[in-house]
Amino acid sequence: MRVTPDVALVRDVSAGLSGQPKRLPPRWLYDDTGTALFGEITRLPEYYLTEAERGLLVDHAAEIAKVSGARTVVELGSGTADKTVTLLEAFATEGLLDAFVPLDVSVEALELAAARVRARLPDVDVVPMEADFSGYLPAALDASPRMVAFLGSTIGNLYPDERRAFLDHLAASLRPGDSLLLGADLVKGADRLIAAYDDAAGITERFILNLVTVLARELGSDLRAEDVAYVPLWDARNHRMDLRLRARRAVVATIPGAGLVVQLAEGEEIHVEISTKFHLPDLVEELGSAGLETVRTFDDGDFGLVLAVRAGKRPS
Repeated sequence: MRVTPDVALVRDVSAGLSGQPKRLPPRWLYDDTGTALFGEITRLPEYYLTEAERGLLVDHAAEIAKVSGARTVVELGSGTADKTVTLLEAFATEGLLDAFVPLDVSVEALELAAARVRARLPDVDVVPMEADFSGYLPAALDASPRMVAFLGSTIGNLYPDERRAFLDHLAASLRPGDSLLLGADLVKGADRLIAAYDDAAGITERFILNLVTVLARELGSDLRAEDVAYVPLWDARNHRMDLRLRARRAVVATIPGAGLVVQLAEGEEIHVEISTKFHLPDLVEELGSAGLETVRTFDDGDFGLVLAVRAGKRPS
């Protein structure tokens, strides 16, 4: 039986590989294999982000719960909710938590997230939703007050125009009493940043190269992993890591599922993912421009958490 290609994947591949520079959205990295590889990345000694954010959640989850007063936590791009359990337990301790709604594109990750939370918090209603976070808040989810958690510095994967659109839409989706908890990686020395995305074990390289496997499996692409090299670059002007695939030689790749033939010159790059790093005051200002008023910030010098509400809807 022939599998019908994902319409969104076909659209993204057709648009991204037909233009200049060539791009592929990072959401297609996160099939089950990619999600598992990213889980390995979070445990690497070079990749400080996960444990830095976990430490902030351990130290400040109780205050976050009290200030937000949310009874439903919605997590965009939840993964396996490994860190989020710390936050949810603080809400439950305060007698606040009724429901947890993890959103992710990986069914396997959602199953693990749901099992983890149900085992730790059996009285909480867990409602997993298979969805891309770019769809923002599910319209069917009416429970309030809600806290939307967007952790892991995933906000940094969006280009500035995408980030503005996302924050504008998210602000418009929040209702009186709702809040946003945003995790963001902070600007630091280039050597440390490059090491975090070019680990000695090569796990990040495998994670980015898995995109080639996704194209082959889903769209019949004959592009091979050995045709391209993983290239992590630090863009100091834009304060971001820029993760790319670079053609090792001239390549002509056929992608039948997208009706596409792609020509890559030797050295030509496919832009796959960015990871922007922030100065916390700049991020607070950016949230304010979207109509989101910051009520608390927490940071350890490496990583930051921002708790915000719609302007004029400040909690006590």
